[in-house]
Amino acid sequence: MELKNKRVLVVGLGKSGLAAAHFLKEQGALVTVSDSQSASALSAELPALLEAGIAVETGGHGVLTFRRQDLLVVSPGVPLNTEEIAYAMAAGVPVIGEVELASYFLKGQIIAVTGSNGKTTTTSLIGHILKTAGLPTLVGGNIGTPVLNLRRVSTHKHWVVLEVSSFQLETVTHFHPKIAVVLNITPDHLDRHGTFEAYAAAKYRITIAQDPSDCLVLNAEDVPTQLTASHTKAGIYWFSPSRPIKQGAFVHGDGIYFKQKEGHRPEPIMPISEIPLKGAHNIENVLAAITAARLAGVPKEQVRAGVASFKAVEHRLEFVRKVNGVDYYNDSKATNVDATVKALESFPKGIHLILGGKDKDSDYRTLVPLLKDRAVAVYTIGSAAEKIESHLNKVVNIVSAGTLENALVQAKEVAQPGEVVLLAPACASFDQFQSYEHRGRVFKETVNGWAE
Repeated sequence: MELKNKRVLVVGLGKSGLAAAHFLKEQGALVTVSDSQSASALSAELPALLEAGIAVETGGHGVLTFRRQDLLVVSPGVPLNTEEIAYAMAAGVPVIGEVELASYFLKGQIIAVTGSNGKTTTTSLIGHILKTAGLPTLVGGNIGTPVLNLRRVSTHKHWVVLEVSSFQLETVTHFHPKIAVVLNITPDHLDRHGTFEAYAAAKYRITIAQDPSDCLVLNAEDVPTQLTASHTKAGIYWFSPSRPIKQGAFVHGDGIYFKQKEGHRPEPIMPISEIPLKGAHNIENVLAAITAARLAGVPKEQVRAGVASFKAVEHRLEFVRKVNGVDYYNDSKATNVDATVKALESFPKGIHLILGGKDKDSDYRTLVPLLKDRAVAVYTIGSAAEKIESHLNKVVNIVSAGTLENALVQAKEVAQPGEVVLLAPACASFDQFQSYEHRGRVFKETVNGWAE
């Protein structure tokens, strides 16, 4: 990709947008950034941009700014159907994202992980297994480090393990994982994509550039994920927690096995009891990670050691501490209903569940069977509270808490020893918090403050 003297507009100043702007400038492009936030809200980012000679537009997007470009690089948080982007696309201006841009310059072989739930845990676990096995490994993408920043340190010897979201995959065409993993596809981000079909179609793009020498790892028990097979030229491997499969990883009895190819004898990897992560859904994440690691050439003994030594990722069903006999769990990353279902399934009963935040056009009635069976009470917070309460009315005791701190105080007053207070909000965080990480930190700081 030739960028020197090209007019490039970066839309959105999140982590990936900032990384893209500075990278493009280094490549000799004539860079402008545009963000709907005010200059004061972006005061931390603006000095470095201006010092680098990057033009900045804040407080909204000008149509002419978008028209006078050779290329648009759009941050994941910016919808492609905004008026200005649609206008630029109609005028023939190419539109890509930071992941697509980075793919032209990134060295090494890519393992890319997507899915509605479990992406971060699986990406982190794959990276951990590879590093434990002594392979040169970089981890990033949607998990925190922008892909463009990994470009600086990547070599042809590296495995680059990336978490990629539907927002990032919307604009890829050249992005080429050696190993692609699709964990599951359940309704999420419908406020952005419009329909489940459009959301699933974005996920399918993870394999768009793969060829027969590449590998695609799919969930054999998730029908929308299975459909990815019709969108690929790659060799397909499966994972299943419930039955033997032709090639890939599966559970049989009390153990996990892997088949390299159809017709090969399954090789034992490890007992299920050695998995250090809580929840049945994490067995699927481990199966996917094992498949990816074996396909990357990690010996089975080192795969086992890597899984067994892995620590749970922050904000993913993370045990915080016990206070007065009550266990507090932070699953702030449960930003959709399906993730909350998986969190609820991890505890047999006695759950005080904190729900709410920014609604993503979700149906919370999916939670009814589990709430009837396992929940003591639901504490609603954030802008989605009224909708949640209407969906769960008369199903479970509901406390309108308003804020996370108030929900914790009210749960603390009634929770009994042996019960669980669980933050698994089924919503985005952006109504009251900067991110799901910020929400999780507030939860932990409050609980740890009591203990101290």
